[in-house]
Amino acid sequence: MVQYRFYYDESEHSRKINLNTVNATNYYDNFIAVIVGWKIESEKSVFEKYAAFEEKYTDRKSKGELKSQTLNQSQFKNGFASMNKSNVCFLTDFLLVFDSDIEVYFSVISKIEFIISQLFYGYNNSFFCDIDAMKYSIVKAILMYQPKEIIEGIFENTEELVATLKAFFKDRIQQNKVNLSLKQRETKAFEEILEILYDIHDVSTIEWNYDIAFLGFKKYITERAINDFILVIDKEGESSNTLNAAKKVGFSTAIEVDSKCSIGVRISDMLAGLLSKLLKSLHNSLRYNSSDEQLQKKILSKEWFLLSQDQLELYKKLYIIVCKLNNAWYKTFSGKYSDDLIMLIAFLNYMNHFSSTEEIRKQNVDMQGEYFNSYACEYLEDYFDRMRNKLPLNPISSDAKNYFFNKRGAKVFFDVRRQPLLKFTNGHCKCSVLSIGFSREGIPLATISEAKGNYCYRLPKDLSEWSMSVVGLANMGMNMFPAEVVFIEDNGKFYADVL
Repeated sequence: MVQYRFYYDESEHSRKINLNTVNATNYYDNFIAVIVGWKIESEKSVFEKYAAFEEKYTDRKSKGELKSQTLNQSQFKNGFASMNKSNVCFLTDFLLVFDSDIEVYFSVISKIEFIISQLFYGYNNSFFCDIDAMKYSIVKAILMYQPKEIIEGIFENTEELVATLKAFFKDRIQQNKVNLSLKQRETKAFEEILEILYDIHDVSTIEWNYDIAFLGFKKYITERAINDFILVIDKEGESSNTLNAAKKVGFSTAIEVDSKCSIGVRISDMLAGLLSKLLKSLHNSLRYNSSDEQLQKKILSKEWFLLSQDQLELYKKLYIIVCKLNNAWYKTFSGKYSDDLIMLIAFLNYMNHFSSTEEIRKQNVDMQGEYFNSYACEYLEDYFDRMRNKLPLNPISSDAKNYFFNKRGAKVFFDVRRQPLLKFTNGHCKCSVLSIGFSREGIPLATISEAKGNYCYRLPKDLSEWSMSVVGLANMGMNMFPAEVVFIEDNGKFYADVL
């Protein structure tokens, strides 16, 4: 019997993305997908709570359905601070529907990044070049500076996109010299981008798909060890593009329903709409609106922090749902460029640490934009550090066992003392090493392929420095394994030679 039901909806999904779409006043680069779910036995309770919420706000329904469009983007100009009392009450009641029984997953994907990534098709990270960082910097520059010639190149003249990018980055490097102290890091990134752009070929066509939202969800349910479920998707007309994308990723039992007939889909729609509008407002408040602003630091205005207590409490409730509820590594998913998502998470954390609006005022409301900017920069730095880490992340599902199986299928004990030691015969051991890693205590481990399967062994501590070196190379994109390795013991010292 199915144990879980999940419901999918999305926001800011432009069905046709062309120059007219991007130039529209309401266009937003990020595509937001939300999936909510629960165990079957919890569904009746969740539906009853949401039905009561919808009944309370019947006057907001359009064509018999309560949708996220009831919230106007203008109400989010300064986040919840610019929201009227009626909408604050509405959102407060909506967020009260969520409790620990509800699973929440959402993805935030840049449409521009999707295009730029196609320029780098076939290019991989290496010891000498961080392709991920370059894609991030290109997308960020396009979204921050909004160069008309590049936007037109992306959607109207794709074959000359690389040349247009080169010209843009050359121009930005020159302009940054006016305020080099602020733009030094950006200039260095742009210079590195120029070097690789001279080696990149143009793309003649752009293919669109949104499989990535489901790729993240697949990782989420794996991490949460949820195996028995049904995925229900909001029906989008006759094309069924979203359903087909879900099935392509592996959700073969996914089905479509009309949101009018599904409370679950309507819940995901409302949350997707709320998140997208808040993300969009943060983005609009922090982007450059004129050439004069481009050489200055951009921070949130003090109006974002002129809150009533109810508005502050609304941030706190959203913080619980986004940052705490059924917390998992893959609860949120994004591409390489995820500044808006990071800023949202940073902002929710920042607002959550205030106990009252009086506390905000006591800390000088005029300086809150500066304080938050410093706070958010720490989140961005942490993200950059993780982006530079090229080692794959594989969450370990929690259970009662005292071991887990690593990516190669070898058993790894949480207590490293139970891990078998690598055996030497006459001071020599030649083996097929699949990967090198470390225990939580910093003891080097080797996963080795043998006739009966893959096994993880403890390595002598003398090989810690060697292990650190090869892991460091892998972290920078140069993975040496699988490979044949000869381990040697000589006069109590241990050595390793990769063949």
